[in-house]
Amino acid sequence: MLYPSAQAWRDAPHKRVLIFAMSGLGKTYVSELLAEQGSWFHYSVDYRIGTRHMGEHIIDNLKREAMGNAFLREMLMQDLIHFGVNVHDHDLRPVAAYLGKPGNPALGGLPIGEYQRRQDQFRTAEIAALKDTAHFIDRAQSIYGYEHFICDSGGSICEWVDPSDPDDPLLSALAQDCLMVWIKGSDAHTDALVKRFDKAPKPMSYQPEFLENTWSEYLIKNNAIGDDVNPDEFIRWTYAQALAHRQPRYEAMANNFGITVDASDWETIKTESDFVDVIANALAAKPA
Repeated sequence: MLYPSAQAWRDAPHKRVLIFAMSGLGKTYVSELLAEQGSWFHYSVDYRIGTRHMGEHIIDNLKREAMGNAFLREMLMQDLIHFGVNVHDHDLRPVAAYLGKPGNPALGGLPIGEYQRRQDQFRTAEIAALKDTAHFIDRAQSIYGYEHFICDSGGSICEWVDPSDPDDPLLSALAQDCLMVWIKGSDAHTDALVKRFDKAPKPMSYQPEFLENTWSEYLIKNNAIGDDVNPDEFIRWTYAQALAHRQPRYEAMANNFGITVDASDWETIKTESDFVDVIANALAAKPA
């Protein structure tokens, strides 16, 4: 690891961290807290996805919709209007809206083939944004003079790698540049996330094999075809399974490439000093 001991971490003049966890455990909150201290650069993978690697896909989709409206089509063809996307590190609704949900078009669903195509675009975008980490580490220090760097990764980072392979190319590259930190939630955290998602189901990204299996299982279980599927009901049904699918993958990432911090400890972070202490304690607790 980049910091082999708690003392090495405390003594490091330039601290570099990548945090990963399921959504809702405080990755962005702590990243923004550190950025407010003045010496930490906050690199949001989700923001990079939405602005750099998915922005064109989203805007092209808006243009397709506009071309179906005679007035907007005329304005667009005469180059009198342009489209932009407002993505924030804490608000990815433009990306989520583009990803969509599979199922009945009358209920806002996408054909499963189109849904899978957009999922693949997102996978490519997230991998590219993660690979950009090293570039932003250099930019943060050489251009802006930030001493420390925190990468706020997306919840689906574990879907595109083989966390059990110590030579996984993406994880190996990230671990060379950052201390990989998993925020481990409890069963209570998982239950709370499921309940929150059930109230307001949102689009997600899935490993292709996982999506294929859950889609097929859902159709069989409900004796349905694709256009019969209620999009919200499908992603509600899939969400808890997705969390269970990701948990062992996160754990393997932490075991092979980084450290684990309990969510209860993460929640105690209120200052930069707290953050340094929590990471140092996790490093000290990691088995040799």
